[in-house]
Amino acid sequence: MSFDFIRDDVSKHDNVFDVLKERGFIEQVTYEDEVRALLGSEKIRFYIGFDPTADSLHIGHFMQTITMMYMQKFGHTPIVLIGSGTGMVGDPSGRSDMRSMMTKERLMEYGEKFERLFGKFIDFSDGKAICVNNAEWLLQLNYVDFLRDIGKHFSVNNMLRADCYKQRLEKGLTFLELNYMLMQAYDFLVLSRKYDCMAQFGGNDQWANILAGVDLTRREDSKQVYGMTFALLTTSEGVKMGKTVKGALWLDANKTSPYEFYQYWRNVEDADVRKCLCLLTFLPMEEVEELSSLEGEKINKAKEVLAYEVTKLIHGEEEAKKAQDGARAAFSGGGNLENIPSTQVLASEFEGEGMGVVTLIKRIGLVPSNAEGFRAIEQGGLTIDDVKVTDAKLMITVDSFNEGKIIIKKGKKTYHMVEIL
Repeated sequence: MSFDFIRDDVSKHDNVFDVLKERGFIEQVTYEDEVRALLGSEKIRFYIGFDPTADSLHIGHFMQTITMMYMQKFGHTPIVLIGSGTGMVGDPSGRSDMRSMMTKERLMEYGEKFERLFGKFIDFSDGKAICVNNAEWLLQLNYVDFLRDIGKHFSVNNMLRADCYKQRLEKGLTFLELNYMLMQAYDFLVLSRKYDCMAQFGGNDQWANILAGVDLTRREDSKQVYGMTFALLTTSEGVKMGKTVKGALWLDANKTSPYEFYQYWRNVEDADVRKCLCLLTFLPMEEVEELSSLEGEKINKAKEVLAYEVTKLIHGEEEAKKAQDGARAAFSGGGNLENIPSTQVLASEFEGEGMGVVTLIKRIGLVPSNAEGFRAIEQGGLTIDDVKVTDAKLMITVDSFNEGKIIIKKGKKTYHMVEIL
């Protein structure tokens, strides 16, 4: 597999820090001048942690992955930390409630899936990158020893001032979750000792946890290490991107199809095009600026480029071309409709009185609930084979299908084909 994702235009920079800064990744840095000098003069090992709380990576994880890809391109060594150990507790950052408890077996299973997915984007050959699981050391700890050796360095007063804990105090913060910061900080200390890891990177919501690791390593080993956080993927209005009707925007094609993935980026708001091109593609900045300066209907060209480039990175060029072809067919009548999402249903389910239209669109994932289905119809946002559905009690029968197929459209941009068997 070739890992040459990044075009040679990065050669205009001698320092990966400048690339990340120019593209808008960097939010906060400990000792910025020192970090920039370090990344420009040495080849370091750094880490980013990922708790495997689902069976697939999502687009938020990919943001962090891209930073590792840039770092690796400039000769630095990523340490991918799979957090099956920290996942046993659950990160309270950005949460209004406690995470669901997961078994050790499930966390290890998901961790293995994460590792395989990271292998698509990061080159682990010949020591160019390292993958470790913090279950290796966290699950072996003696809790009393851990409290005596590590817990003594943490002020609860200071911890509760951190956003990851402060926002939880009104609804209730468990003592279990209070331990998370100690565990993540301890990860940094272990990786510093074992691999001479010099920096931890993460999303902006991880700032307090990263600072805790920097401080712990200084206190325990008198060693200076560094931290840096990156922008979270949000819209121009500050809303987190990557949420769909079906949930998160997954990197696994079995959870989010390449077409659905493509369509998500094809349909972003005009104001978000530049940010997405900067953070989710490796297009040269000159091309990014040119595309994001387009106005009116022309901005759709930039959205097509964005959708194609991101889908190609995740699913490969062939799937990206299929998704683009299907999207063009759905929007303009050109291209191949076979590439839009489809669901096959037994013809027997449409015999007799048939199946209610709301039941059908919920079943194929166009709406998350019956209420949303009724609302879509009431608002005039549902068509079947270009005919607007006005009756929410419409029954779909075998006779509704043209050559065994119907095309359902929700809103202006979401298409789905239903085929009977």
